[in-house]
Amino acid sequence: MKKVVDYLKSLLLLELAAGLWVTLKYLFKHKYTLRFPMETIPRSVRFRGLHALRRYPNGEERCIACKLCEAVCPALAITIDSAPRASDGQRRTTRYDIDLFKCIYCGFCEESCPVDSIVLTDILEYHMERRGENIITKPQLLAMGDRFEKSIAANRAQDAAYR
Repeated sequence: MKKVVDYLKSLLLLELAAGLWVTLKYLFKHKYTLRFPMETIPRSVRFRGLHALRRYPNGEERCIACKLCEAVCPALAITIDSAPRASDGQRRTTRYDIDLFKCIYCGFCEESCPVDSIVLTDILEYHMERRGENIITKPQLLAMGDRFEKSIAANRAQDAAYR
């Protein structure tokens, strides 16, 4: 008897009818369409996008070259070289590179930084057109931090109660 029922189901194409019913059910409902470049959905203040290096209010870079972010990075995407500064002998970075192809945007670098230097911004619209553009260098990271410092500070202040 089960074979007969299965044969009739396959003959009548009941699975196909069930799939078409789902399609027809949603065909006339209101659709929510987002026109992406012009419209965006609100993002959380904890969103992890493109990296940036921050500066102190006096203009000095925050990174003290402790290399904790390089050590904690599970993808080995961060490369740091450091040397003592000639003026006062403090250790600072001479090279700070992040390979965006390797990075998994986990936020460990941000969490491990003792001086809140490296942060993940809320920028998600970026692309690379040529080879080598996937590696962000220290001047680019500092420029990104200078450009978006207000939004970074606002997001950090809004999230401070939960850290």
